[in-house]
Amino acid sequence: MKPAAFEYHDPPTTAEACELLAQLGDEAKPLAGGQSLVPLMNMRLATPRHLIDLRNVAGLSDITISDTSVTMGSMTTQRQIELSPAIRKACPILTEATTHIAHFQIRQRGTIGGSIAHADPAAELPLITVLLDARIVARRADGTRSIPARGFFYSAFVTELDETEIVESIELPRLADGEGWAFEEFARRQGDFALVGVAATVTLTDGKYSGARLAVSGVASAPVLLPVAEHLVGERPSPALYRRVAAAVTAGLTPGGDIHATGEDRRDIAGHLTEVALAAATERALQLTDRPAGRR
Repeated sequence: MKPAAFEYHDPPTTAEACELLAQLGDEAKPLAGGQSLVPLMNMRLATPRHLIDLRNVAGLSDITISDTSVTMGSMTTQRQIELSPAIRKACPILTEATTHIAHFQIRQRGTIGGSIAHADPAAELPLITVLLDARIVARRADGTRSIPARGFFYSAFVTELDETEIVESIELPRLADGEGWAFEEFARRQGDFALVGVAATVTLTDGKYSGARLAVSGVASAPVLLPVAEHLVGERPSPALYRRVAAAVTAGLTPGGDIHATGEDRRDIAGHLTEVALAAATERALQLTDRPAGRR
């Protein structure tokens, strides 16, 4: 299959790219990695009359690591993230999540900005941005705005971006010293879209939980942040606790079913992966703090 005819644009700057979007409106689409848009165009599910390629826009592939954050230009490829020692040190959960994206050939071209703007509810990178409350910088012709990830994803393939904006950069906080993390997902085959994904971070003080975050993908039309901290803080780690918390935080999920899994299956998988993720994140936190786990 081949796409419908379109006019190709190759702007060298974000200003020119945004000017084109402002002029052309909904007849234009920005092209990041193209791993989602191009197949849609080939199947004639997307028929933009203008394609604005961001590949050569200056500065959109930059990675900056500070004492508090990891900032990546929107055209940073998933393979760059996967292979970056600096990102692995500052935000290892991002590295781990990226390794689960499709196959490495896809990750060579797919970009973080493209994945976030596409907003597939099963995708790994939107899940991580919601978990860590990343900031997404969007640019249009008249300036920029910073959008919290937890308010960016409205529903499947629908975001806060308007048709004249592009994602310019993504800023994630570094994981804190002693903060354990885990990323788990279940797919029918390696490289398939995950049925469910779970990401978690925990911190412990004197053998008890002092903080926790948990987000789930594949159970709603956008990544879901679950209230795990209220069940964990003040408690000591134990398998019984993981089971109890997983059951509590996933009980209210009402995922839809499809040809891949029923809604009940997805909720059950989310509960199991939550147990696994809490155990793995806790083990990492204990290793980082060099304190033995408590027993109940």
